Amino acid sequence: MSPEMKRDPLYVLKAPLRWMRQLYDWTLHWARKKQAPYALFLIAFIESSFFPVPPDVLLIAMVVAHRKNWIRNAAICTIGSVLGALLGYFIGWSLFETVGKFIVQTYNLDAVVKMLGEKYSQNAFMVIFAAAFSPIPYKAITITAGLFRISLATLIIASIVGRAGRFFLVAAALRVFGKKISDSIEKYFDIFSIAFLLLIVVGFFALKYFTK
Repeated sequence: MSPEMKRDPLYVLKAPLRWMRQLYDWTLHWARKKQAPYALFLIAFIESSFFPVPPDVLLIAMVVAHRKNWIRNAAICTIGSVLGALLGYFIGWSLFETVGKFIVQTYNLDAVVKMLGEKYSQNAFMVIFAAAFSPIPYKAITITAGLFRISLATLIIASIVGRAGRFFLVAAALRVFGKKISDSIEKYFDIFSIAFLLLIVVGFFALKYFTK
């Protein structure tokens, strides 16, 4: 047993928080670089089909670093996410038996996929919008939208409304309260880390409940 573990019995339990602290510091530092908008676009793009971490993480860091660019960064995040939804749609439409199934099984969403068809038949726009705006895993929606042949126009319009509403709301709040929010994150980082992880977990449970 290492000296650190002997001194602190919760050393192992705190390891994920230390890792998130390091990731947060690294993200904030990198967010101030001129290449940050490209990274934001890429993360928003891939999160819509397979990447597990939502783009809000980098968006928040970038707006905190440069609050005057909040509209630009929210727009980049929205455009990247909506274009990424088209990739998810294509995977569901043409590659579900290979790539799509792998992604679905990775996130343990097999049962969700079977039930989404009925929800789409009731109100496809609201299903897509709810996932685009909330912590519900958006990738499950984009892939199954292609699988169940949902209108591409419905996917695009609902995604634009939901994603823009979410990202611009986050960025606007940071533009107004950025300094206070940044100071709070620094002071209560462990609590925010746990809350963020719980939010992702709640999103997956919400999707399963939403599709019952």
